[in-house]
Amino acid sequence: MFKLILLSAFFSFAFGNVYDFKVESLEGGKIDFSKFKGKKILIVNTASMCGNTPQYAALEKLYKKYKNKLVIVGFPANNFGGQEPGSNQEIKAFCTKEYAVTFPMAAKISVKGDDIHPLYKWLQEESREKQFDPEEVTWNFQKYLLDEKGELIAVFKPRTQPDSPEIIAAIEK
Repeated sequence: MFKLILLSAFFSFAFGNVYDFKVESLEGGKIDFSKFKGKKILIVNTASMCGNTPQYAALEKLYKKYKNKLVIVGFPANNFGGQEPGSNQEIKAFCTKEYAVTFPMAAKISVKGDDIHPLYKWLQEESREKQFDPEEVTWNFQKYLLDEKGELIAVFKPRTQPDSPEIIAAIEK
């Protein structure tokens, strides 16, 4: 229990907000979240072989429609049902060919378990603190929305479509 409290304190101190994160890009460079200041950020864990995979199309449409005020960052993860088994190169090829994805995509990560990526650890800590439902990632295509100041303002369940009224309202707010 003490280790859990200590680890939680470490993440709160080490990563004060989303702008402290830099993650590997699917293309091999870095995605620096501090460059997104002043825009809302929608963070989505993705998978190429999931029933929710067609959400890529709606995410791309949303990204293009709101690109002056919103950035979407996809995080491929193989945590649920082995639905993202491919390499970074295979994931990039799939996203480009099948859905013409242009929004930033991070390199493949883990969104739960012992090897959870620090960004997702931080998102879950924020979700718990703000009592959002769900607090933890429950499946592929769960969505975290952060405001223009980098504060987590909403969590949307995996089956919530990117163009749903609740997501649109939160973006336009």
